[in-house]
Amino acid sequence: MAFQQGLSGLNASSKALDVISNNIANSSTVGFKSSRTIFADAYASAMAGGSSSQQIGIGTYVGAVSQSFTQGGLTSTSNPLDIAISGNGFFRLERTDGSIAYSRNGQFDVDKNGYIVNAGGDMVTGYAGTTTGGTTVFAGVPSVLQIDTSNVSPNETTTASVGLNLDSTAHNPLNQTPVGSDINSFLSATTIPVDSYNYTTSMTVYDSLGNGSLMSLFFVRDPDVGGVAPNTWNVYGRLSNDVIPDTTDPALSTGKPLENLGSIAFTAFGVPDTTVAGNGVFSLTRTAAELATGADSLTFSLSLAKSTQWNTSSAVTTSPRQDGYTTGSLTGISVSSTGVLQGTYSNGQIKDLGLFALANFSSPQGLTSLGDNLWAESYDSGQPTVGAPGTGVLGSLSAGQVEESNVDLTQELVQLIVQQRNYQANAQSIQAQDQILQTLVNLR
Repeated sequence: MAFQQGLSGLNASSKALDVISNNIANSSTVGFKSSRTIFADAYASAMAGGSSSQQIGIGTYVGAVSQSFTQGGLTSTSNPLDIAISGNGFFRLERTDGSIAYSRNGQFDVDKNGYIVNAGGDMVTGYAGTTTGGTTVFAGVPSVLQIDTSNVSPNETTTASVGLNLDSTAHNPLNQTPVGSDINSFLSATTIPVDSYNYTTSMTVYDSLGNGSLMSLFFVRDPDVGGVAPNTWNVYGRLSNDVIPDTTDPALSTGKPLENLGSIAFTAFGVPDTTVAGNGVFSLTRTAAELATGADSLTFSLSLAKSTQWNTSSAVTTSPRQDGYTTGSLTGISVSSTGVLQGTYSNGQIKDLGLFALANFSSPQGLTSLGDNLWAESYDSGQPTVGAPGTGVLGSLSAGQVEESNVDLTQELVQLIVQQRNYQANAQSIQAQDQILQTLVNLR
């Protein structure tokens, strides 16, 4: 009598139960991919005579344990470095021994040296960026990503703009009742009388050292001509970092506390007159000696081209804008859907720090499982295709999310019952053969 069929069934069912139990145990493991047991029937390698119709199998065996790389669900977290892959691909990690491993678990953090690592200390790889003319290009061979925590250098202002409305009912201060002051008498003064201008506003600009300087603008309508106020306004400006003039020794007064920047002319419809060349665009220059900060000379253009002169109160209508900024320290990091690692700085700037690399394989089922949510390349998997997220066959990234295990717990519990029944049935087969053998032994 043969017990081999029943024993093979017990062994196969036992391994299937191991696979199912492993799936269930990892149903909450981030990035885990479930496996299934593939069975194959077994026959003797040769027959001593007889036809194939008389072949009797010798049982079953586990032909393979295959992993399913279907997409797992995404769950939001509060960590900006929790990253989920939507679609194909694996994170590419450099292990402490220098080998390369791959993972779908995007639970990352930053270590003391600024490297992006997983819980096991394996470092995420990607592409370093080169910035030219404000554009960052990522290229080269993937290497470990390291966050640069140094401050960003300041950028001096080169262009500035603000839009405002200047009240069309206003008159030059000298044509008002009571009569105001002449602002031209206070160009060298440290304070400007409020009755010498019609409207004032301010904005901040930056020098080469990142020092913010408050630029105050004063608007004065031209004097009336024949009782009519012209549609032309003079613009005066001063910077808070100008060298204050020395009232005891005028020879030491090298600063420009207040200067007439020019004028802006409006049409009868209250918009800037475009027939006037350079209308509403002014240039401000301060030499190093005229700045009290020790910075290099500062030159920038100021545009008021979006201003109007309508019958309503003078006010800013378009928020001030300028391209300068002070130095800034790193305050946060984020990852875009295309895998760009970005740093946010205290001065409001955003800087590209690196680009995550993803890898894909022709046969992910051929990867070798290493544990710790990691796989290694093998002959069966083929070589990886490495690139940026969202390119080619590679999926995109979702920051602040993780990919859940793709285990279907309901299905696994059902399969657990099925394999338990299979195990019991194979045990019953052995018991039946044992009883038959016992009957033969008892024959007299």
